[in-house]
Amino acid sequence: MTESRSDVLVVTTDGVPGREVAEVLGLVRGSTVRAKHVGSDIVASLRNIVGGEIREYAALLGGAREQAIDRMVEEAARLGADAVVAVRLETSTIQHRASEVLCYGTAVRLVSRAAGG
Repeated sequence: MTESRSDVLVVTTDGVPGREVAEVLGLVRGSTVRAKHVGSDIVASLRNIVGGEIREYAALLGGAREQAIDRMVEEAARLGADAVVAVRLETSTIQHRASEVLCYGTAVRLVSRAAGG
């Protein structure tokens, strides 16, 4: 479980442990499309020869995942959600040197702690 800058909880589980869902607000999603840089391709090609992690691509995809999550959370916050449950991430190739990262889940309002006990 993580907490974003907007205080919307983001979980991969179908609910928030210890909390009850009061209202389902619907599907929320965030995505970004990133392209590889020629310089990164050159370094990656060299690293392919000797083996090991291709840090340039790992950083690119890591940043893309964070941006997609942030965009999903922003959409959930606009709906007034307390949490996004059942969060999933997917990556797909758009073209030879570009990939999309998609993050999606279900925005929910939780029963307030005072009302829920």
